[in-house]
Amino acid sequence: MITGIGVDAVYVKRMEKWVSNRKLLEKFFHFDEVAYVTSRGKSAALSLAARFAAKEAFGKALGTGLSNITLKDIMVVNNDNGRPEIKLFNTAQNALEKTGANKVHISLTHERDSAIAMVVLEKI
Repeated sequence: MITGIGVDAVYVKRMEKWVSNRKLLEKFFHFDEVAYVTSRGKSAALSLAARFAAKEAFGKALGTGLSNITLKDIMVVNNDNGRPEIKLFNTAQNALEKTGANKVHISLTHERDSAIAMVVLEKI
């Protein structure tokens, strides 16, 4: 059963400024996300924007927003096939459990100017 759906879009230019600010990255992104994004070279801002959109979409899918969640507790990774997945820790995992959901689906896309993420929460 689907318990929540969230969608968010992020303007990529906004993230271009973030890529070179390590303190800002470490404030909002898991250590492994920072390492991945900074390794992306010219596409770093696209990857960063998609991941930030995913965090916002997760909050919307919860139905509560992100007010009680540490953004670093939401990590977007790519599996061996390149498919994006969300890993949750601490505050984010607790928020998911409160909804009764136990599965998170994610889809990301980005184009030159925008990155979009969709998150679906499911109770299996």
